[in-house]
Amino acid sequence: MKGPVGRAVRPWGVLLWVTAALLFTLTGCQGPPAEVPGRVGEFTEPETWSSSDMAEATPYDMAMPDKADIDPRVSDPEPEAVPAEPEQAPYVENAAVLGKVFFNTPGGRRVCSGTAVTDPADPGASSLVWTAGHCVHTGRTGVFYRNIVFVPSYNNKALSGVSSADRDTREISPLGVWWADRASVSTGWAREGEEIGGAGAAYDYAVLHVRRSGDPTESLEEAIGYAIPVALDAPTITRIPTLKIWGYPAETPFDGNLLFSCQDRPGRLSIAEKDPTLYRIGCTMNGGASGGGWFMGRDDGTLVLVSNTSVGPSSTRWLAGPRLGTEAKKLLSTVGADADAG
Repeated sequence: MKGPVGRAVRPWGVLLWVTAALLFTLTGCQGPPAEVPGRVGEFTEPETWSSSDMAEATPYDMAMPDKADIDPRVSDPEPEAVPAEPEQAPYVENAAVLGKVFFNTPGGRRVCSGTAVTDPADPGASSLVWTAGHCVHTGRTGVFYRNIVFVPSYNNKALSGVSSADRDTREISPLGVWWADRASVSTGWAREGEEIGGAGAAYDYAVLHVRRSGDPTESLEEAIGYAIPVALDAPTITRIPTLKIWGYPAETPFDGNLLFSCQDRPGRLSIAEKDPTLYRIGCTMNGGASGGGWFMGRDDGTLVLVSNTSVGPSSTRWLAGPRLGTEAKKLLSTVGADADAG
């Protein structure tokens, strides 16, 4: 994979959950990880996603007010903004595992970013996607979103005008549209997550199990050709020399059509004293890049996913993401091939 990574966020108005009863309600979100359901039938392809539907979806990001409380005893100084750089097209040759996550909320069609990751229980045939928890589930209010799909290498040739009704869908979704038939979020996100202010950001991650319409036998990893391992043993933040993050930013000056990245040395960000410390890097990406993967290079040159974009300020100077641990491993098991076996 080539190119840099990053994204930034702006504040949004809180969605009015007048129609929340139409959505599948999460039960037991205050309990241990096993009580966060991994099978959600509501995700199963009840509606189509056309290229124009995808183009009209608006970014959905968790915003952190510029004057929000940050624990200065733990947090490193705010990083300098790193300009986001466009990824080289075609994406299927340079960054095929990156893509967009689309979903329905009571407020309309929304979009985030995501990454195809390996399934430890199904080597070479994974159908798992890593993204942010707030792109899948409302957090402490306990509601999963609906009609969630993943489109790897979205807008593969970096074309303009992707909302055109006559645009060839093979240009927009060259590897197909993959429907989520299972999903799970971290217990911390289900317990604490909120749309605005950064609450639950330290646990803001989710895993999707997906399948492609009309071809239920081929896995996502087989269709793409590879997937990215999730590093559950990443070194401490201060020992990582550089991280690279990808996403599809969709607010001005971006339009959501192109894949961008930022690269920077990570620092520490502490929002709540009781919660784990987050990674933070300088990056000018904004709404739409939520859920995009954060990658670290191993000594052998391979890339591993260590986080995902969770939160950033309205000034789009930096982005932050959770540090993954034991619960991330449980999520992979809950949603992956181990769940099929169970």
